[in-house]
Amino acid sequence: TYTDIKPVREACGTAYLAVLKSIDAYLLKKGMDEKKLPQSVDSYREMLRKYLSAHDGKLLREFDKLYRLLHIAGYYRGLLEDVTVVKDALKAAKNFIEKIP
Repeated sequence: TYTDIKPVREACGTAYLAVLKSIDAYLLKKGMDEKKLPQSVDSYREMLRKYLSAHDGKLLREFDKLYRLLHIAGYYRGLLEDVTVVKDALKAAKNFIEKIP
């Protein structure tokens, strides 16, 4: 159990941002104008549906899980205290990023 939640919140926020940046990089590589990159979680969901749907919605489900786990529970609410849960969440973020072509 982590006793100091602040570094955990920072790690979760950073990992979630890395997930978003991986999607941004993919969209830019596909020719999207930087000014048209998603600005909200709903916009990211739409871009995943539109450009990365070849994975039968699996990436979208993983993105939703990471949004809830890293951004909401880990960063925003600071609810993640268990070491194993945090490690698994960070590993899931890494795996998601590696799946983005």
